[in-house]
Amino acid sequence: MRGRALFSRREFLRLGGAGVAGAALLGVAGCGGGGEQGGPVQLVFSHGPEQSGVLREQLDAFNRRHEGEIRVEWREMPAQTEQYFDRLRTQFQAGGGDIDTISGDVIWPAQFAANGWIVDLSDRFPESEREKFLDGPINSNVYEGAIYGVPWFTDAGMLYYRKDLLQKSGYSEPPRTWDELKEMALRVKQDSGTKFGFVFQGANYEGGVVNGLEYIWTHGGDVLDPEDPTKVIIDSPESVAGLKTERSMVEEGVAPEAVVNYAEMESHTAFLNGDAVFMRNWPYVFGLFGQFPVKPEQVDVAPLPVDREGRQSTSSLGGWNLFINAASEDEADAAWTLIEYLAAPEQQKQRALEGGYLPTLEELYEDQEILDKVPVIALGKEAIRNTRPRPVSPYYSDMSLRMAEQFNASLKGEVSPEEAVGTLREELQNIVEQGS
Repeated sequence: MRGRALFSRREFLRLGGAGVAGAALLGVAGCGGGGEQGGPVQLVFSHGPEQSGVLREQLDAFNRRHEGEIRVEWREMPAQTEQYFDRLRTQFQAGGGDIDTISGDVIWPAQFAANGWIVDLSDRFPESEREKFLDGPINSNVYEGAIYGVPWFTDAGMLYYRKDLLQKSGYSEPPRTWDELKEMALRVKQDSGTKFGFVFQGANYEGGVVNGLEYIWTHGGDVLDPEDPTKVIIDSPESVAGLKTERSMVEEGVAPEAVVNYAEMESHTAFLNGDAVFMRNWPYVFGLFGQFPVKPEQVDVAPLPVDREGRQSTSSLGGWNLFINAASEDEADAAWTLIEYLAAPEQQKQRALEGGYLPTLEELYEDQEILDKVPVIALGKEAIRNTRPRPVSPYYSDMSLRMAEQFNASLKGEVSPEEAVGTLREELQNIVEQGS
């Protein structure tokens, strides 16, 4: 998320699990040909820092497996996504740089693809292989009918709640609608003396965009026309209703006024310290138990609420994909071999067990060892499987800045939801038209 470190996994490192190095998932691809010229193909892989040693272990195992054919070097990039993005963009605009295989945020593929910076993988990554992955991560890599990346690990917005406090107030299930959440939060807050009913990410940054979009989506609204992504449709009654619900959390005393400045850390700190009944956040939070007073047995996870019964809950897709630099034509086969390896079931399982990273392969959500050792996967399975990408557009980075401003202004009460979506309709359409 913009403004948030890439890999907030922390206590997931305590989960343990046997490390395994596995075979490639997607078939065997040839190496780049460096061996024919007297030495291995030299690959550069860009990725941010990780607290876990799993990636280093896997890259070392890959180098041993392909000794004499391929040698990969990890180019460590900035921890903040916007800084990583800016560095990549600078290199791409200067001719591509020397990076071959790229890890990247799920919000980047459309912009990279539209500019010709990454390789179309449609021939290497057929539909028969894509079917093995979760839908949301696959969709984040599709631009104008072609696929440009392979899902590596994923994230999903989910509702955390204090099941012990809900039970004491007579509730046996989590809320299914936003109105139910408000009612339950206020009652449990009063019964238990808890400071806040609900905390989420409302600040003026990418996380605030994600939360605003989730309110809009769970009310039936959208930003771009699914049939024509050049058409902005955010100024709908459904979008207005979504932002009204978000604002009502503050107006009705469900969320603290300070939530307009909350990012992930402020939210999880309040919740895990016992100061909130409900929290919207990412799966990484489950790895933080042990550092805070609230214990895992006091907490459960549910999909985000919706505006009315019967609507499918939807949360924002997070996570990272793997791409090939379009400037690395001579190393493309070797770069693909590395992607195959990193995305294979064995490597994804190891990253789940030892690093807490949520896998992108469907089969791993039925793996009992993962379900036992990474409890948030079992608890949040429905939320993880019902994610959707943020607006897929080559202009998303500019659109996001405008949405962050207007969503935050609406949450603060500085503008009405109607004004916010009206302004966004004009601003986003101008961005699309100027870009086109």
